[in-house]
Amino acid sequence: MALRLLLVRHAETAWNRDRRYQGWTDTPLSDTGRAQAEAVAGALREPPLAAVYSSPLQRARDTAVPIARPHGLSVQVEAAFKEMGFGGWEGLTIEEARALDPAFYARWLAAPAHETPPGAEALADVKTRVVGGLEALRDEHDGRSVCLVTHAVVARILIVEALGLPLDRLWSVTVSPTGISELEFRPDWTALHRMNTRVHLETAPGSR
Repeated sequence: MALRLLLVRHAETAWNRDRRYQGWTDTPLSDTGRAQAEAVAGALREPPLAAVYSSPLQRARDTAVPIARPHGLSVQVEAAFKEMGFGGWEGLTIEEARALDPAFYARWLAAPAHETPPGAEALADVKTRVVGGLEALRDEHDGRSVCLVTHAVVARILIVEALGLPLDRLWSVTVSPTGISELEFRPDWTALHRMNTRVHLETAPGSR
């Protein structure tokens, strides 16, 4: 059972630029984000895709639509790939969240699998739904290539899982808005062919 997964983080929102926790808050793409979505769509015109999946959140769906269009596909929304819910941190900048409890924030950075922000989803629960969603994609699209547009934590989970790393290594993986990672899942091995490539953004207005 083989699956080639083109993994894309959604394009930029104003909250990304301000370094705010978004979680389940349904923020729209910024003007820069819309340009990034078109740029990543151009980068993913080839090879042919069997399907394009998206988180149900608007910023992911609006990134996925331009990707799907050249392939004659509609976007399939899958709740398993929704961003981690950040509870009381949603809307706060990184600095504001850290200031609430600096000691807790330090523990969260050091061991995110063992700490949960107030009112947030536990990382282990997020991993359970994400891995379940991945297994469904593998069953549905054996031997084919699909694109998944999702979020920072979800993309990191898929990458560390593919590399056989523990969840506490989550922050060692960087995923930028519309960064492309390519993973191949087979019954006996998994390969990471590229991670967070951003060359398509060189000509996207406002990207950095």
